[in-house]
Amino acid sequence: MMGLLNKEIIKNMKGRDMITLLDYSVEEIEALLDYAIEIKALTKAGDCPQVLKGKSLGMMFEKKSTRTRVSFEVGMLQLGGHVVHLNPNEMQLSRGEGVKDTAATLSEYLDGIMIRANSNADVMELAKHASIPIINGLTDIYHPCQALADILTVIEVKGSVKGLKLCYVGDGNNVSHSLAAAGVAMGMEVYMACPIGYLPDEKIIAKIKEMGKESGGKVFITQDPKEAAVNADVIYTDVWTSMGFEEEAEARIGAFADYQVNKELVSYAKDDYMFMHCLPAHREEEVTAEIIDGPNSYVYHEAGNRLHAQKAVLAALL
Repeated sequence: MMGLLNKEIIKNMKGRDMITLLDYSVEEIEALLDYAIEIKALTKAGDCPQVLKGKSLGMMFEKKSTRTRVSFEVGMLQLGGHVVHLNPNEMQLSRGEGVKDTAATLSEYLDGIMIRANSNADVMELAKHASIPIINGLTDIYHPCQALADILTVIEVKGSVKGLKLCYVGDGNNVSHSLAAAGVAMGMEVYMACPIGYLPDEKIIAKIKEMGKESGGKVFITQDPKEAAVNADVIYTDVWTSMGFEEEAEARIGAFADYQVNKELVSYAKDDYMFMHCLPAHREEEVTAEIIDGPNSYVYHEAGNRLHAQKAVLAALL
């Protein structure tokens, strides 16, 4: 069960936004993960806390979704709440109504909004004018709820995560930014192997390094995936061509040719390494079927933990 300190930390999160984990302290991220562990255990025992009874979450999708949509909707249901789907193409936003008026109006009806957006700037604008919590379900530079589920999975498999080596291979994208932030906050050593031209954002990495001064975690950037994989406890990758970059697919396949997670690359990791991927995956592109479907793969465990990590976020903020 959660300690009294973490319970107090969770209590004080009510009403806040979650746009990036970089807005949260090391203690707050740890408390959210602790809360997720407790809520998952209670759910498995058939006693999920009904802390959001009578509350409504608006869900807005500018990008396609499987895991985010289903996990947030089921999570709200399990916590006793309700979901309202907001299709931007069916709202007055599509006819020119401003974000300010939309945010202020929705704040009169809803207790929170989860948005999966093309631009992080748009989410920031929504949060600026809303008086209810705004939760980032994915933007072009952050994916915080995915990262919480990722680290929750490592905790469950490895126990204590402090000092473990996490190797991320591929595009320095939204997933990698949030994963590095969560890993460093929990005291991990995060190695990011990305090709030139696809490196993570320098300003975001600088903020993550500042976080590491408090947690003891570290982040390293390299262009050598083998260096990143040496003695790794976790090997993580993502698709080479994310949504919105389809026109770059051919160029990206060439740039990432040496960054595939395959039998050779994982041979540098520890024997009991975990393979992780946020999904959807393109087998034989960023990862071979042998690895993603092999005994060291935890991709479905990880996907399942989206539900429980997000319930912790919903319960804390709403």
